[in-house]
Amino acid sequence: MRTIGIIGAGEVGSQLARAAVAHGYEVVVANSRGPETLTHLVRELGPSARAATAADAAESGDFVIVAVPLKLVNNMPVEQLAGKIVLDTNNYMPWRDGHFPAVDSGEKTVHELRQEQLPASKVAKAFTHIQAPRLFLSASPPGTPGRHALSVSSDYPEAVDLVTRLYDEFGFDTVDNSPLSESWRSGPGQPAWRSHAHQTREQLAANLANARRIKYPVRG
Repeated sequence: MRTIGIIGAGEVGSQLARAAVAHGYEVVVANSRGPETLTHLVRELGPSARAATAADAAESGDFVIVAVPLKLVNNMPVEQLAGKIVLDTNNYMPWRDGHFPAVDSGEKTVHELRQEQLPASKVAKAFTHIQAPRLFLSASPPGTPGRHALSVSSDYPEAVDLVTRLYDEFGFDTVDNSPLSESWRSGPGQPAWRSHAHQTREQLAANLANARRIKYPVRG
């Protein structure tokens, strides 16, 4: 599994593409504006990268990273993502994306909604509580004392396994924060989020355990 489809070429998607290429992956990158707008990024990434549509990136990837916010009306290529592990880097930010009643009430997490929109895919929340530049700044080899740790949440053990291997390749330890119903624990405002600059596996596990639900005002 050495080809990664990346849907979203903003700060997070672009930095993940750089990290992937640096570790020997091929990447197929898409954004909402069309492949022709990705010329500079692809030139920077070199021969291991190409630009594509979202459907093509989804089709081409052995697994796929979705680095764009969730929309309540699905805008992801469901058919091309079927059967694949999908890493969702999204966070619930109502001040950016608007309020989702099911998330505000605690009925669902934003990643459970993504899973519902991609019923034939295996969604994992990944790379959500680290700032994009720290994908290089905070990385260190396996066995490094105090190694930076990241969390993963999924309803599928095989998705957790893939993210764990990818984290290790990219320079990070892993804490499993499954299932997706628990993915809110690493969201904005939570201890794991606030400690994004650096937290060890033990510190991250404690921060996830200390998370508390954010109560959003009821919208009429």
